[in-house]
Amino acid sequence: MTVLPFDERDGTLWYDGAFVPWREAKLHVLSHGLHYGGGVFEGERVYGGAVFKLTEHNERLHTSARELGFAIPFPVSELDDATRELVRRQNITDGYVRPVAWRGSEQMSVSGAGARVHVAIATWEWPRVFSGPARDEGISLGTSRWRRPAPDTAPVRAKAASLYNICTLAREEAEAAGHDDALLLDHRGLLAEATGANLFLVIDGALHTPVADTFLNGITRQTVIGLARDLDITVHERALTPDALADADEVFLTGTAYEVQPVRAVDGHPYGVGKVTRSLAEAYARLVRHPDGRG
Repeated sequence: MTVLPFDERDGTLWYDGAFVPWREAKLHVLSHGLHYGGGVFEGERVYGGAVFKLTEHNERLHTSARELGFAIPFPVSELDDATRELVRRQNITDGYVRPVAWRGSEQMSVSGAGARVHVAIATWEWPRVFSGPARDEGISLGTSRWRRPAPDTAPVRAKAASLYNICTLAREEAEAAGHDDALLLDHRGLLAEATGANLFLVIDGALHTPVADTFLNGITRQTVIGLARDLDITVHERALTPDALADADEVFLTGTAYEVQPVRAVDGHPYGVGKVTRSLAEAYARLVRHPDGRG
């Protein structure tokens, strides 16, 4: 299947405070963010023309930037308004939003101090990551040789572009081995996450999820934990060794792009899509379509 490259598409983006033609949204090749990883981003979903938890995502964009030592030059409220208007202009019903902030090209050195911070927002139609049998019956994970770094070695609380090098390497190796995604351990050898989604195990009807101390505490992760408690499902946030996978009856992932995604196998060990996974997937689907509680 031929996919149209993102730089050859038409439409509108928001770039440094103005709406500009899609093809004209460019940056210089000597931008600090490109060379030294001085960039942060968010992933947001549009459901029925509305962005789910928009403000929370833009607040986290600001938090991620502070973790990397720079400030977003636009307040959260302005990013919220720009996103809503962009979604309207692009006529997005069910899609994805990508805000990104990076240090510019004022200087070329390891230190990014003094470089201008740029911000852009793009949105496009994108109903879901997985479809067909993978969506309903689950995806396959393979444990990666790459690991999440320790908190004192990387800005693990930030959604930083530089940290996704690990995810890219792990995902490509997993796909080459016939899996849909990779499962990453942390620097201690504990279960961490997938390349772009948080991990949950269902053991004896209760949810078990790794403590988010070496990876991003996802907004979808927090949402699903809240939904589980609303459904009287016990939730344990704890250190999990890989041996815990053998005790699990169900495994699933959560993320803005993944939503609640069942896992059918980890390293060949099979799992069913059980009652807990289905109930949380259904509750999440209702919430994103009716965030005010209706429906």
